[in-house]
Amino acid sequence: MTIIPFYNLILLPRVTYYFQEDYYKELSKKSPVPGEQILFLMLKENKTRDEIVATDFYPIGVLGVVESIDEDGNVALRATTRAITEKIRVSKRAIVAEYKEIPDIEDIDKKAAEKQFQSIKKNLYQYVSNFQWGLMAREYISQWDSLAEMVSTMSRQMEISNEEKYAILEEDSLTKRNEMMEMAMLEFIAVSQVGNEAQEQQNEENEKAYREMAIKKQISILQKELDAMHPENVTDVRMFEKKIAESGMNEEAKNECDKILNRMKQEGEGSHEYGIFYDYLDFVTGLNWKKAEYKDIDLKKAEAVLDEDHYGLKKVKQRIIQQIAVMALNKQQSGSILLFVGPPGTGKTSIGQSVARALDREYVRISLGGVKDEAEIRGHRRTYVGAMAGRIMEGIKRSGVSNPVVVLDEIDKLSNSYNGDPASALLEVLDPEQNHTFTDHYMNVPYDLSDVLFICTANDMDTIPEPLLNRMEVITFQGYTETEKIQIARKHLIPKAMKMTGVKASKFKITDAALHSVIADYTMEAGVRGLKKRVATLCRAAAVKLVRAEQKSITVGPSKLKEMLDTKPIHHESILEKKKPGVVTGLAWTMAGGDILFIETLFVKGKGEVKITGQLGDVMKESVHIALTLVKSYFPEKAEEFAQHDLHIHVPEGAVPKDGPSAGITLTTALTSLLLNKAVSPTIAMTGEVSLRGNVMPIGGLPEKLMAAVRAGIKTVCIPKENVEDLEDVAEEVKSKLTIIPVHTVEEVWKVTKLK
Repeated sequence: MTIIPFYNLILLPRVTYYFQEDYYKELSKKSPVPGEQILFLMLKENKTRDEIVATDFYPIGVLGVVESIDEDGNVALRATTRAITEKIRVSKRAIVAEYKEIPDIEDIDKKAAEKQFQSIKKNLYQYVSNFQWGLMAREYISQWDSLAEMVSTMSRQMEISNEEKYAILEEDSLTKRNEMMEMAMLEFIAVSQVGNEAQEQQNEENEKAYREMAIKKQISILQKELDAMHPENVTDVRMFEKKIAESGMNEEAKNECDKILNRMKQEGEGSHEYGIFYDYLDFVTGLNWKKAEYKDIDLKKAEAVLDEDHYGLKKVKQRIIQQIAVMALNKQQSGSILLFVGPPGTGKTSIGQSVARALDREYVRISLGGVKDEAEIRGHRRTYVGAMAGRIMEGIKRSGVSNPVVVLDEIDKLSNSYNGDPASALLEVLDPEQNHTFTDHYMNVPYDLSDVLFICTANDMDTIPEPLLNRMEVITFQGYTETEKIQIARKHLIPKAMKMTGVKASKFKITDAALHSVIADYTMEAGVRGLKKRVATLCRAAAVKLVRAEQKSITVGPSKLKEMLDTKPIHHESILEKKKPGVVTGLAWTMAGGDILFIETLFVKGKGEVKITGQLGDVMKESVHIALTLVKSYFPEKAEEFAQHDLHIHVPEGAVPKDGPSAGITLTTALTSLLLNKAVSPTIAMTGEVSLRGNVMPIGGLPEKLMAAVRAGIKTVCIPKENVEDLEDVAEEVKSKLTIIPVHTVEEVWKVTKLK
């Protein structure tokens, strides 16, 4: 079957169309044959026959037949019925299509349709009578037999879009199609009469509405042409009209933007509020309002990306992969809110970036450290100059998409002030039941955050409010072992530092012994942030030597560290050389990971006073009183010692504040050692809270404490029995170097320390 492509025409069934024979050949690549079947297909864009591809066609066309060809080369084509195409193939020789016919819905009242046609015909007569060529036009109009023939003939002159013309052909109902054609014709007449005095019509109200519609459309068309010709002169109002129309924002947001735009028009550029309106519209239209399509998740790729970017962190990566797998099964853009908790430098923020890369999504980091104003989260209300959106919506705008991976960094460092509680403002952001209509005060319209994957980071959970913590799933980041740090340095830190400083691998090497020394003697951390700085310092020092041509290549060994790092080794607490009654080694958790501490106790002659030094916090002071009471109850026969002496309890490094309940067992053992005048081996350390019943209760931060014990040379560690399950999180490298003894009571600790 011959296929005739056409553009900007309204072709309808039961209408005869006329083409020049040459034009017919140009479109169909063949000569017309009387009786030949044809298929008219409408183009979306105006293209030449050689430019056309299969996707350029609208699916619905019109079947027809070649009726005749006269001597002047006029080809008469009679359209018969509509058809929908299923497959279209375009080649240089021909266009081939598979199709099936679509019958019209014969729901039209023929008498009403005829009356409607005659009414429009009469309007057209009146319109052309105003022109010199009116008589000739009337004769031409009188030959039309139907509204379809009228609309088809006039379609090239109609100021309606190609999409609107196709919509008429697409309509199945003859009644609705007639209404659409009537609207198009009346609009055409109205557009043609702009600038002329309005003619009397049967219905003045309808004519006024059609005229207004026509004027607006005409202005829009002219404005678009002007904008295309002079894009540099596009007004702010016109620019925002276009942005609002194309943004895909919800109805509430569109209404708010239209309201602000109208005020912007009324105020004019000279108004002091013009800038406020401009900034608001610029922000809101700059957001991506369109819901992002779900992309299939490649779990193997996600695992590969996490392993490539981060060494170790086996349990962390396992939990993240579980989250990604759930998202893949449910075909969701987001899932549980993850909270990464751990010491600085353990990779919490960077693994969030890796998650974004694994999911092939945009990444945004929002720092919450020091935020104390609710408006930083929810935005400022537009009641004063300088108002702006909150950090959440600012981050979404910066990403350019509606489904980024957003890392809320340092969520534990939010604080309260008279300006409100930012942690409470985050409740709506992180609640899947609420955040699909999150309303920033500056925007004052809802925005859907349900597709955003939120990841939070914190060093410590203690400062996070309980309602906020309940919305998140906690994933704990442990400190790295020395072996892991060496691997991280080799795979990530050293190559990055060398690339940054321009030092080539052929001219610079760091020995394992030097790396070991940097980790053990020049850093004090659970993560690798300090190690990264030291490696970068070594690369910079090497760069100086290479540029000065002092050496052709540099190998950094332990002996060169002091010179190249230009700093003294960090002092780490290590076990005491000699044991002494009243001194016991404890384990502490710090922001940098873990460390050991010594509890020192001493009797001096006095009246039973207790002196505590070492900047102990309230919780630790309570542990002192519990330990005193407990020791007195276990050794009543020696209670006079406390009455006849003053007791001094000191925890060294008095400049460093210390607090927490986990020193309770250490304090109790130190006091017992002092009272019995028996020394405890410095190679034994302990951690645990004590109760007045003499029970050793569980503590937190066990992996970090055990790593500190290994680093200090401790051989035996007493831990609470209830913390045995936490040993699963401790690296085998650490456990293999320690004798770990679970204890339930203080008496069990005294047996280990040989005090009883």
